[in-house]
Amino acid sequence: MTPDRHDPEGSIARAARAYSNWGRWGDDDVLGTLNFLDEAKRREAATLVRRGVSFSLAQSFDMHGPQKGWRRRTNPVHTMLDTGTDAALGLQGFPHGLGGADDVIAMPLQCSTQWDGLGHIFDHGKAWNGRDAARTVTSEGDLVTGIEHMAPHVAGRGVLLDVGRTIGEDGELPDGFAITGEHLTGTAEAQGVAVGRGDIVLIRTGQLARARRDGWGDYAGGPAPGLSFTTAGWLHGTEIAAIATDTWGFEVRPNEFDVAFQPLHQVAIPNIGLLIGEMWDLEALAEACAADGAYEFLLTAAPLPITGAVGSPVNPIAVK
Repeated sequence: MTPDRHDPEGSIARAARAYSNWGRWGDDDVLGTLNFLDEAKRREAATLVRRGVSFSLAQSFDMHGPQKGWRRRTNPVHTMLDTGTDAALGLQGFPHGLGGADDVIAMPLQCSTQWDGLGHIFDHGKAWNGRDAARTVTSEGDLVTGIEHMAPHVAGRGVLLDVGRTIGEDGELPDGFAITGEHLTGTAEAQGVAVGRGDIVLIRTGQLARARRDGWGDYAGGPAPGLSFTTAGWLHGTEIAAIATDTWGFEVRPNEFDVAFQPLHQVAIPNIGLLIGEMWDLEALAEACAADGAYEFLLTAAPLPITGAVGSPVNPIAVK
């Protein structure tokens, strides 16, 4: 489906109608495309563990992250409640020399490596499965599709599509590069891996590597390589369970319309029901995949079961 860059409203509406999964798993569904990730797919994923080597795909959760305050998103603030100093000075009140340390963290749930839940984005006042957004997500949280429902399910076959290495220069795509379905299919073919129903697909653009080398700059919300709006059909047709990228916003920025903000999100989350991850660190995994030629692995990436949350930090683990 070719979008009209002068008509984002119409293009989004046409894509939403064409690729909608509303009602596919019943009126009460709270999992969206995670329904594609079934027990057979997890058994298949378990067979991919051969070396036993594991990779964390999370960025650090600390004050040195990329956030700059947009929509009140800040980097995590880690505060100690009890310390070794308190223990050494005898301020904790424990008997027989016992001491300890406790801490607390304050952070937006979308400030570092994370999942976007199904209540994160709406389309003309409609949440996933056609629900009224006003009655679905309130000041009490996501009353229907809170991310806690997904916590047991996000474990299965992961597939890395290293688009940066396959078609980029020096392993990286430039900011503003729109990754099409043809790019994704071509990368899979070049890597000798297939993408299909129930897979958790990871897209490496190389932007995070560039940010680490050159500084965060506008990584959070600025220009970035990412998925083209035209990939909506690929995301729907492949029947993948979830997708994650190494960028802040998953889709290409600037977006491909004259005036738009995250139009692919508007189709993918509330209409397709797709679980989307952002700011994943794919660098070490990509090096390992390039070295051994195996781009599929067991992946576990459970969100924290925060009741009513529309997103969650995550420490994804890939096991080869």
